[in-house]
Amino acid sequence: MVREIQFRLNGKDVSVICDPLKRLLDVLREDLGMVGTKEACGEGECGACSVLRDGAIVTTCMIPMGAVQGCEITTIEGLRETERGKCLIEAFADGGAVQCGFCIPGMVIAAESLLASNPHPTNEQIRHGISGNLCRCTGYDLIVDSIRLASERGNGLW
Repeated sequence: MVREIQFRLNGKDVSVICDPLKRLLDVLREDLGMVGTKEACGEGECGACSVLRDGAIVTTCMIPMGAVQGCEITTIEGLRETERGKCLIEAFADGGAVQCGFCIPGMVIAAESLLASNPHPTNEQIRHGISGNLCRCTGYDLIVDSIRLASERGNGLW
């Protein structure tokens, strides 16, 4: 059964005709060209496909399109256009938290979600905030340090 699903993507109205059971991940990457959202595990365990749905972090490999009707979806492409996103991405680069880059979009989304609710987290809170995201290359210490750096540089962004 195919139907029209309307939602906002990175601040713009979008309408997609698809099976409501099709994964949000597939629509974002294949139909809408949002390739910053990565697929790794396909089971909601690694966080590489994380986006914000109405401000809350979700794994797109587990979200059917029917569950985004009327929602606001923010991908890494949308976040990087904001001052908060620019601050985060610069902090990740300056802090040496980017190696292969595969997990980084999901990590940046997780960092945004964390800082939106807790602008000045402790290292323990940062580790908890990114706990649903796996990194196989960089290591978590540099990522934690980079999120703390973004928090310090944020000056009221969050």
